[in-house]
Amino acid sequence: MCPFSSKQNPYGSLVFALPLPSPSKRHHKNLRLNMLNRRRAQLKEAKQRKRMIVVKAEIERKNLKLYMENQNIIEENKKLRTQAMLLHKENKALLSELQNKISEQNNNNTYNSHFM
Repeated sequence: MCPFSSKQNPYGSLVFALPLPSPSKRHHKNLRLNMLNRRRAQLKEAKQRKRMIVVKAEIERKNLKLYMENQNIIEENKKLRTQAMLLHKENKALLSELQNKISEQNNNNTYNSHFM
């Protein structure tokens, strides 16, 4: 008979004397780790949500400020456009008046040069 047959354990009762970790303790440890990891993830998500709320409020405040600045610029542009249009009309009137005076002077000079 072979000393290491399948029926006989070569280590005797030594293998059975060592304590094996119980599956329930390992399972309990894994559950606790999973719960801790889940809790950490939830806290991280909550922190990110709070940060996003703050960032969103800040963006909305900046957006409102830019909108108000834009409205002021648009209003100022309207005023400047109106003023530019009035100045253009005044410039055309003055130019026309100047051309009339120049043409009158030219007529007077030609009249005077013919009769003198």
